[in-house]
Order: sequence, then structure tokens, then C-alpha cells
Amino acid sequence: MTPDELAERLERASTRIGPAIARGVQHTGELGKARIRGNASGRPGPNVITGAYRNSWQAETRRIPHGAICTLGTMAPQGRRLEFGFVGTDSLGRSFNQPPFPHVQPALPFIGDTLMAQMRLAVAEVLL
Repeated sequence: MTPDELAERLERASTRIGPAIARGVQHTGELGKARIRGNASGRPGPNVITGAYRNSWQAETRRIPHGAICTLGTMAPQGRRLEFGFVGTDSLGRSFNQPPFPHVQPALPFIGDTLMAQMRLAVAEVLL
């Protein structure tokens, strides 16, 4: 491969890498959300009573120049207490000794590994 051919190939890749990364980030977000929801479906995570908490988990992906950002989270007020536990008196004067039921932290290695794999696929896709 000549230097000119390499330069042309890299130029083509530079225009395609942003959308490829965005697809990988979005896919990772959806898989991460599914893993967290699965972990929030019973012990050692929180038990499912109505399914509302589990279903409150969302993955929001936004495009940025040359890539994307994905935020995984819940607006449910019990999220922090379920993940980390709570010992003490709440704002209504009720006493709690609630143990943690981790469901996000156990999903983080899977999410990280998935993101790395998706980024390798994105780079391979644009360099073909």
C-alpha cells in the first residue's frame, strides 16, 4: 500500500468513524440497560414487586462530533437506596436498616467489555 492509498483510506475512515462509534455506543447502552434490569429482577439484586422500578431504567444516547455518549440511569427515587442500602432516619422520620441490593455495579464489567468490543468492531468496519 502506497502512502497515498493509506492517506485515502484513512480519510474515508475519518468520515465513517463517528456513525460507527454511535451505533456501538447505542448498542452497548441497550445491552447495559437489559443487564441492569435483569440484575434488578431478584436476589442478590432487589426483588420485583410491580416491575415499575426495573422498567424505570433507561439508556439515552446522544450523538457528539465523531461519536456518541450514552447515559444509563433511572429517575426512580429508590434507585440509590436499592443499590447502596440505607441505614438511618429518612425525611419523614422513619427508621431504616435496609441492606444494599447491588444491581448496577455487577453490570459494569459487562458494559465495559461490551463497549470495548463495539469500539473494536467500529474501527474494523471503517478500515475495511
